[in-house]
Amino acid sequence: MNKLNVLQKITDCGIVAVVRAESKDQAIQISKACIKGGISSIEITFTVQGATEIIEELSLIYQGDNNVVIGAGTVLDATTARMAILAGAQYIVSPAFDEETAKLCNLYQIPYIPGCMTITEMKLALVSGVDIIKLFPGNAFGPEFIKAVKAPLPQVNLMPTGGVSLDNVDQWIKNGCVAVGVGGNLVAPAQTGDFDKITDYARQYVEKVKNAREALI
Repeated sequence: MNKLNVLQKITDCGIVAVVRAESKDQAIQISKACIKGGISSIEITFTVQGATEIIEELSLIYQGDNNVVIGAGTVLDATTARMAILAGAQYIVSPAFDEETAKLCNLYQIPYIPGCMTITEMKLALVSGVDIIKLFPGNAFGPEFIKAVKAPLPQVNLMPTGGVSLDNVDQWIKNGCVAVGVGGNLVAPAQTGDFDKITDYARQYVEKVKNAREALI
């Protein structure tokens, strides 16, 4: 799946599930629950032990599913990005912009989604070939901040992560975000083993994004 297709899949779904877990098995179960609920973009964070193994296993499980894209998150440097790509990661997400990681991802035509907070950081990321910028942490700003960014940078594609919930996801989309990243608010039921609840939450997020987009037409 080439870079353009991966970006299209992420934006079509409009939601990236940020998977943090206590074990490999839990991460895989969370991922499966999210996909079952309609969230087809999965971000396995490198804060999870055995992240490369999880990415590799999920890539094998869903290799025949053209809708599912498996990515790596909390990638801090180019070395980790390379490890993730070799394991099968189809996109790379970072909490901050890193120029060497951007260059590596450009070389291998892998989408790079770095976290940025300021216009200056966003400009640097855009110059370095970034297609989607993760507004992070989103809860430091709120949905209204998107309009402020879009005034000087109307061309920027933003994906807020942190602070996105079922209560405000529609506002993020309506204010101009191409997608949102959702972690704790989505995967919290994993702590009690209630993966069906995660699937239910996933369906609700998908529906809210769909309705918000339709309201813009």
